[in-house]
Amino acid sequence: MSDQATSAADISLAADFDTPSRGDWEKEVLKVLNRKRPEGKELSVEAAYKRLTSATVDGLEIKPLYTKDDGVEELGYPGVAPFVRGTTVRDGDMDAWHIAQLHEDPDVAETRRAVITDLERGGTAVYLRVDPDAIAVGDVAAVLSDVLLDLAPVYVTSKTQQLDAAMALANVFAASGKDAATLTGNLGVDPIGAAALAGTEADLGVLAKAVELAKPYPGVRPIVVDATIYHNAGAGDVHELAYAVAVGVEYVRALTESGLSVDEAFDAIMFRVSATTDQFATIARLRALRGLWSRVGEVLGVTEAKRGAIQHAVTSERQISRDDAYVNMLRGTISCFAASAGGAEVQTVLPFDAAAGLPTDFSRRTARNTQVVLAEESNVGRVNDPAGGSWFVESLTRQLSDKAWAVFQGLDGEGFAAALADGTVKAQLDEVNAARAAQLATRKIQLTGVSMFPNHEEAALERKARPAAPELGGLKVVRDAQVFEDLRDRSAAARGAGSAPTVLLACLGARRDFGGREGFTSNLFHVGGIDTLVAEGETPEDFARQLTESGAKVAVLCSSAKVYAAQGVAVAEALRAAGAETVLIAGQIKELGEGAEGAVDGNVFDGMNVVELLDATLTELGA
Repeated sequence: MSDQATSAADISLAADFDTPSRGDWEKEVLKVLNRKRPEGKELSVEAAYKRLTSATVDGLEIKPLYTKDDGVEELGYPGVAPFVRGTTVRDGDMDAWHIAQLHEDPDVAETRRAVITDLERGGTAVYLRVDPDAIAVGDVAAVLSDVLLDLAPVYVTSKTQQLDAAMALANVFAASGKDAATLTGNLGVDPIGAAALAGTEADLGVLAKAVELAKPYPGVRPIVVDATIYHNAGAGDVHELAYAVAVGVEYVRALTESGLSVDEAFDAIMFRVSATTDQFATIARLRALRGLWSRVGEVLGVTEAKRGAIQHAVTSERQISRDDAYVNMLRGTISCFAASAGGAEVQTVLPFDAAAGLPTDFSRRTARNTQVVLAEESNVGRVNDPAGGSWFVESLTRQLSDKAWAVFQGLDGEGFAAALADGTVKAQLDEVNAARAAQLATRKIQLTGVSMFPNHEEAALERKARPAAPELGGLKVVRDAQVFEDLRDRSAAARGAGSAPTVLLACLGARRDFGGREGFTSNLFHVGGIDTLVAEGETPEDFARQLTESGAKVAVLCSSAKVYAAQGVAVAEALRAAGAETVLIAGQIKELGEGAEGAVDGNVFDGMNVVELLDATLTELGA
């Protein structure tokens, strides 16, 4: 080392800056929040904190600033109880989690090829869906025929044929000729999950049968608690976590009643959980599940080393969009990162075109490589609990644990299966769905490419159609984008019939006056697939003429408050006289000044219920 060399310890990049205090931060916050408030009406520090504090749909409090008091005094360690920081210790090996891509194409040759392609190009496990609309029970052996079963774990899932699927996989294991001790995976038996989807009563008797099937294979867990069923039906983070614990406890009770020890019951179960674009909530939820499951094990007397919850994280089907589908690549990346930082042992990233049909080689490759790049190039899999110690994440983990435990206790008396059968679970999901729907409709929850920045002229993805699925009477997938996609479909149908729904934007003044609001309003109507026609002019008659020429029935004034006050009422009256059935204003009606009352029928603004506006507009336009 030369004489001029300087160690990192000798460098202080912040040496010329004062260390800010909490009081300094609060002073700057108040300066911003009180900038336009009249003297004597300024917000206090307490009011500012309240203004900046938000809540999720299921009541998690998100504060604007976190301090040491929001963390925990003793973090613990990965690999040991209570396992909040992980069930295992990552040692720097790139195989920090199993990459298990989903296969559900009923074409045996195609799925067999796709399975081996995944394994040869980065995948480390196989995840099969066995159902009448996916892989047939009798085809499980064929699609796995090229898999080295002693190297690649196999996980199966089924909505309608769980025990049959489990038996098919067990038969493949038995016929493989491999050492039974080297075979790993999950048989996918989840009778309460099947009942939730079917709308029937749960048959817990299949649990003992599943355990018997897996008995020769110590590395195969026969049972899964599939919490993605409840997530995709609308559950928030609190309820997904609470339901996972509740179902797990019910399975442990059933297994011990059938003769297993509590240790054996815990060894038989793995959890399938969602990974969402809310990365911190996902990280905290996976951490919280391990902590709660460890607490259950402690109460039941489970050996400490066996209390860890093994988790298979699957990117949220609820958050996938059909329109502007390539944005799903970003959603999958964020979700995958969150699942990794949260410590999932197995991961599945759904292809970006999953809502459009069966995936292509390209979409399968991008989904697989999302995990490969994050694990091997970004190195996120080499770090143990990277969010551990973050005051924000520790606060979220604790909140989730407390709230989920309270929900779990409310369900545990009669058991989760009973709460499912009597409608309690459905009522809870309906409440959360209603709260989320309101936030989606007002775009407080934003969907890029769908409810924000849509490309309403994009060509639809052409994909191989999925086979018709059996009609089930239970919980349904409630995709966030569905309500907006339905509006787009109405517009597309009208356009196909030769009557494209169109709204005229009456842009008053110069571009500097109307540009911002014209852009906002255009994007707003494009969310519903409605075309917008920009009209400019100098007199009210200019706008009336353009409306007549276009045949539009709905018009929106777009400009600044100054121009509205000078021209807005006259233009609105001219548009109505020319045949406009509805005249709106972008902004506030009071900006029209004198004569505003009755001049327009309403206004468009940030935070309004976009779904109601677009639905009413399409109805008025005959779509």
